[in-house]
Amino acid sequence: MKKTHFQLNLQISFLREGDKFIAYAPALDLSTSGDTYEQAKKRFEEATEIFLEEVFKRGTLDEVLGDLGWKKVRARWEPPLVVGQESQTVSVPLYS
Repeated sequence: MKKTHFQLNLQISFLREGDKFIAYAPALDLSTSGDTYEQAKKRFEEATEIFLEEVFKRGTLDEVLGDLGWKKVRARWEPPLVVGQESQTVSVPLYS
């Protein structure tokens, strides 16, 4: 069986929630966590590999990436790009 490599360049956000670190990639809607930044990063790489291997094995890679907003450009998949991230205060009236 011939092995091919599928290489991605993803934007990943790293968040801290209490004493845990979260790695999240909007382009795959995939996240994982770890006790350290390095552990979250390593686990994210592993989760991405498992995710892509599974969709490839099932023959749904094109469908899944298309549903996530990826575009095929010259036989190569390009992810949607995060164009901004900001903090915003939102005031919502709540009635009881």
